[in-house]
Amino acid sequence: MSASRVPAFLWVAQRVTAAFLALFVLAHIVTIVYAVRGGLSASEILARTHANLAWPLFYALFVFAASIHGAIGLRTVAHEWLRWRGWTADLAMALIGLALLVLGMRAVVAIVA
Repeated sequence: MSASRVPAFLWVAQRVTAAFLALFVLAHIVTIVYAVRGGLSASEILARTHANLAWPLFYALFVFAASIHGAIGLRTVAHEWLRWRGWTADLAMALIGLALLVLGMRAVVAIVA
């Protein structure tokens, strides 16, 4: 991808992940409210996530979108506030995105294991 297309690609990726995150957050909150009002404890909720492949898949996609969205957002903040540009800023934000992805996936694995 040429350097002139990178900002446009990142802008689109930021908006697409924001749309997915809006849906994921809404589903997450609705599920929490439903479970808590139903009187389920944390251990009962985790017991149900172990038996279902849909929840880990849902949260894996949630984490994937959040890591991309967060890294692009931090890159923009570093660019605007710190005037940090160039490959070092891009590398730092990619590493932050990777760290968010790894840590988030560890949490996803924990709800399955």
